[in-house]
Amino acid sequence: MASKAEASTPGNPAPQQGTAPKVNKVTVDDIKASLKAGFSDFLARPVMSGFFGLFYALFGILFVWALVWLGAVWMVIPAAVGFPLVAPFAAAGLYEMSRRMQKGEDFGWRDILAVMANQRKREMGWMAFVTLFICWVWFYQFRTVMVIVLQHSSFSDLQGFLHTVFFTPEGWIFLAIGTCVGAFLSAVLFSVTVVAMPLLLDREVDFITAMLTSLRVVRENPVVMLGWAAIIVVTMLLSLVPAFVGLIFTLPILGHTTWHLYQRAVQPVDG
Repeated sequence: MASKAEASTPGNPAPQQGTAPKVNKVTVDDIKASLKAGFSDFLARPVMSGFFGLFYALFGILFVWALVWLGAVWMVIPAAVGFPLVAPFAAAGLYEMSRRMQKGEDFGWRDILAVMANQRKREMGWMAFVTLFICWVWFYQFRTVMVIVLQHSSFSDLQGFLHTVFFTPEGWIFLAIGTCVGAFLSAVLFSVTVVAMPLLLDREVDFITAMLTSLRVVRENPVVMLGWAAIIVVTMLLSLVPAFVGLIFTLPILGHTTWHLYQRAVQPVDG
């Protein structure tokens, strides 16, 4: 974690003492305005923004290829559900881009990548641990329920797995349990990260404070945040269909939008 004597640099703000960040009420209009601003940021720097989307898409393709190569094709389904959960980390560079564009600062590849590299040594590393732990719980429960309900520890081919899940009574039970658990874990992770990543990038706060701030944003704006979560889920899942290609465009737009939504949901230090 960063030293409290650390000097302020771009993307590495000086320590800020005081109470936890205050949150605002947000509306559907805030979501619309944030999406518009996020799209504008994408159009302003399409190549750099698209790079982060391309990197994320290639990671997804390689991950699926590895599952097939290892003969664990049954894991494609939980991986497809869990894959969007790690998107906030892939979007870290996009938050920094939007932050600098909002301030009217010029920047290049070196500036953005340096900030991302620096964050590995700071509180965002703990956020990565929390996210990966929840993803591990998701995969573990998926395998456990599969063994108990379907009485299989694995499937040799994806077609056999899909047939069992969608066309047998045991598969329907498995699908119902998996959907409920997956929805719960996704809701938990969304609630503790919706503004946590931009907050950690923007201010000197610990990851616990960042997660609690995210929870307060969701608690104060449950309906609007549910709508934002639905937009993310639908957009990300649709982007996975054409061999992850859609992520090249949708991830950057959602990442830039998240920064602007954070700005509207959390009051500034002097607010």
